[in-house]
Amino acid sequence: QVQLVESGGGLVQPGGSLRLSCAASGSIFGFYAMGWYRQAPGKQRELVTTITKRNVINYADSVKGRFTISRDYAKNTVYLQMNSLKPVDTAVYYCYARRTYEDHDGSWGQGTQVTVSA
Repeated sequence: QVQLVESGGGLVQPGGSLRLSCAASGSIFGFYAMGWYRQAPGKQRELVTTITKRNVINYADSVKGRFTISRDYAKNTVYLQMNSLKPVDTAVYYCYARRTYEDHDGSWGQGTQVTVSA
């Protein structure tokens, strides 16, 4: 399995921005899909966004227009640009990689905390 390491989380004021990074231990070229999930305290983990190898991108309705996923094959890294952050975006953000269609479990990073508060 590929190892994933997230970074870029932190404390930000409402309306602010953060960029999360997810560095993979090997090439991500050809991966079926990669993405970001998040889990707020007392809630289930939820999908934030995914990007497929065919560049099909999906966003949760709650982040559309504010978050942007991107991918750099040269750096084996996936990014999540988060703008206009709200307190409800506070959560641990996890990177996810699905190497093939059959790889339903995928690989997960350890998570990075994002806190949006005044």
